[in-house]
Amino acid sequence: MAEEDFFMVIAETIADFLRYLRFEKRRSTHTLLAYQTDLEQFQHYFQETYDSISDLKEISHHHIRSWLADIQEKHSDTTATTINRKIAALSTFFKYAMSLGLLQRNPVKMLHSLKKPSRLPVSIKEEESNHLLNEVAFGSSFKDLTDRLIITLLYCTGMRRQELMTLRETDIAWGQGLLRVLGKGNKERMLPVSEAIADELRHYIAEKKRIFEHPEREFLLVLPSGKALYAGYIYRVVHQRLAEVTTQDKRSPHILRHSFATHLLSNGADIQAIKDLLGHSSLAATQIYTHVDINRLKTVHQNSHPREKDK
Repeated sequence: MAEEDFFMVIAETIADFLRYLRFEKRRSTHTLLAYQTDLEQFQHYFQETYDSISDLKEISHHHIRSWLADIQEKHSDTTATTINRKIAALSTFFKYAMSLGLLQRNPVKMLHSLKKPSRLPVSIKEEESNHLLNEVAFGSSFKDLTDRLIITLLYCTGMRRQELMTLRETDIAWGQGLLRVLGKGNKERMLPVSEAIADELRHYIAEKKRIFEHPEREFLLVLPSGKALYAGYIYRVVHQRLAEVTTQDKRSPHILRHSFATHLLSNGADIQAIKDLLGHSSLAATQIYTHVDINRLKTVHQNSHPREKDK
């Protein structure tokens, strides 16, 4: 196969793979962009460095390791998480290529993911969350109603930002006080909401119908323009509102999800129940919150026990 034809095949296979992820696997826009960035970066490096290779079957783990080493050499601040994401993206791509019969084995299988430094999830304090929901001033405009529900739903249900963006009016089970959420891997789960939140949702939907001639029905929460929410808008709202109650640097939507889980655990919730509410596929992903709680207990002990206070 000619060199130009080979790299055209790679480009076309990547494009087909991204369409497969979008329409068959229904991956989020954020995930698709990450895959596209990593695969196109690999393609560019490969085209520049190994122009003698003319078949996907010739790509080995040595070539991939060379690419990863090049990234780390040029960008010394590249984290283990970033490298592992690139390895995962390539592995999934090669599995797809194998399903098409373009190669017989996955070269990524010979590589090992980098060990990531242990990082505990960051959360806000319970008093800060109470201040956020009960004392921070939200106006009565439609934008204010939207912003308050963004904060409320993220913290009170622990849902992900992408899950919030794709919530529909039909996902509300009014009689049961539940929200149907479509999580990672198209897995559905039901999240309980209080009657107070249900009342906020009823008021919001009524206002949406009153304000907009043709209100958005596919998605529950919308922008002041009536169009669907996007990730950047949610991030800005959360970042700005958290700045009103905490001085910590991290103020992303995921902080509210961490806070939801951490506060449940510290108030006696069962770890298995928290796993189900978060939509984790395994308990291992949820157990990191037990370490947060242990650290909290250590701090309480050191600050409160007479023996410790005297030191």
